[in-house]
Amino acid sequence: MPPRSLEVGPAGIQAARIIGILRAERGLSQRQLAGRVTALGHAMSNTMLSRIERAQRRCDADDLVVIAEALVVSPLVLLQRPTAT
Repeated sequence: MPPRSLEVGPAGIQAARIIGILRAERGLSQRQLAGRVTALGHAMSNTMLSRIERAQRRCDADDLVVIAEALVVSPLVLLQRPTAT
């Protein structure tokens, strides 16, 4: 059986986009958000966060939950499509 693809799928791309939007809305740099994530006990560098935001690195469930906590939102917010206003 061939190895499973590690490409980022549609949900990962959506989460990456929303993470970047929410981070910017809160006036946080990638370094600051990565610091918050690390302070919550999940080591993350700003390079890792940058790769997640650019959908060059998969965001696993643990990453998603702690990034959401650092952004003070539910993890579901990172997975939902934005609604038109």
